Amino acid sequence: MAGSPQQIKKRIQTIRDKLCSGLIEREEPVRLALLSALAGEHLLLIGEPGTAKSVLARKLHQAFREGEYFERLLTKFSVPDELFGPLSIKALESDRYQRLTKRYLPTASIAFIDEIFKANSAILNALLTLLNEREFDNGDERVKTPLISVIAASNELPEDDGLDALYDRFLCRYKVEPVSADNFLGLLQLTDASETITQAQAFTPEQVEKIQWAAEKVDLSEECLQLLGALRSYLQEQKIYVSDRRWRKAVKLLKVCAYTNGQKQVSVWDGCLLKHCLWHEPEQKQLIADWYRSHIGISGQLNLQTLEKLVFTWEQVLEQDRNTQIQQKDEQQRLLYIDQQGELTRKECTRLKPTRDGQPLYFAPSSQQDRSGGGDGYSGEELREQFFDDVYQQTHIEGRWVHFDQYVQDAENRFVEDVRNSPAMQPKQHSAAFIEGRLKETGHLSEDIATLQKALGDQLDSLDKTIGEHIWMMPEFAEQAGASLKLAKDQATNLFKRVQKVTDDYRNLPRLS
Repeated sequence: MAGSPQQIKKRIQTIRDKLCSGLIEREEPVRLALLSALAGEHLLLIGEPGTAKSVLARKLHQAFREGEYFERLLTKFSVPDELFGPLSIKALESDRYQRLTKRYLPTASIAFIDEIFKANSAILNALLTLLNEREFDNGDERVKTPLISVIAASNELPEDDGLDALYDRFLCRYKVEPVSADNFLGLLQLTDASETITQAQAFTPEQVEKIQWAAEKVDLSEECLQLLGALRSYLQEQKIYVSDRRWRKAVKLLKVCAYTNGQKQVSVWDGCLLKHCLWHEPEQKQLIADWYRSHIGISGQLNLQTLEKLVFTWEQVLEQDRNTQIQQKDEQQRLLYIDQQGELTRKECTRLKPTRDGQPLYFAPSSQQDRSGGGDGYSGEELREQFFDDVYQQTHIEGRWVHFDQYVQDAENRFVEDVRNSPAMQPKQHSAAFIEGRLKETGHLSEDIATLQKALGDQLDSLDKTIGEHIWMMPEFAEQAGASLKLAKDQATNLFKRVQKVTDDYRNLPRLS
């Protein structure tokens, strides 16, 4: 038996620490290699030669009992015999096509294949089947292999589309960098001595299978489901394609991660491993990691993005309610207007006698089709020149002669203009029931934000313990996660203040008496 979840966790922690001994700045790929193996997945290491990729694979083999270790460097001239074993001469004499697989990849439990993308078509099909199904076609017989995990390495990503299927077989991908300047002197003084994993500590194939079986029963928390859905949408927006198969394999890895860490559910914290599973180009890893850190404050349906939209919507609704105006009425409920002098009036229009340069304006004689002169009226001079004779200053109107002086003295001939008065508006007074309804809804929103604030605070308080005791997370992640959680909590606090202001402003809206 592999033991209880807590015993498994302690056992893995011991193995992990021993695997890291004798290595510098390789804690993360070591954890990833061990987790990948326990989940039945493969790991691809991208990096220059001499960065301890093969050393990591050899050390990983110590964590598993039974089965052999296999290692091979591929070139463009490699042939299937180098990976799968030479053809059996004895079998050929009996007209059978069979390979001698002992001490080759089909009999290995842990394998390291360097420059894997040098694999040619003669190797590729058999390798794909072995990686995916753990089976190998040896002559006319398909046999099960003891393969637990393959660690592959390459200096560069595949450029040939024909290698896409092989690239996809590696769920976890990690770019290995040379040791940093801070630890360079430590590298120079490093000895070859490292702690050895005992047979009692190592896992048998049966124990690995039981871990995977038990992990299948681990649930994904609501928060984790929400995060995965949001991450998928984000990756689609960024044009990063992730197949359904890879998503399912990634979830399987998260379940093994949670189970071996002694959890009953996959949490949002476990999701930090997704940055190793979903990228195609190395630079995309940081993109995914940054997105994850900015979204770990998610909590079911209560998350900052949703609440931000709700608060903003309520601010807009408040502005509309506050600026809604209605036209004033007098005691008899007649509409009121504001005239040109700014006085209240019941008249919808005011009749004005406009002037031009201080002089009055007039209508043309009634014989004209448009007496208003295009709406501008006529000055006295314009009227005299266009419609009255020069000698007698008269014009013929309705069968009689009318003198200019007589014409301009008649009030009916004075140019007038009807100007529409502006409605007299006032802020709308809301009913008590309307305001109470608004206060109830904004109150619910305040409660939701307060719930998220508390959840974020609780996560911050337990962060060191949660991540510090997590066997698969890097210690420095606690600092990064803490900064993100603090930022999320500050944002939640700001949202709470905003919705409280909305609530207070609703209380102060004009009410019907």
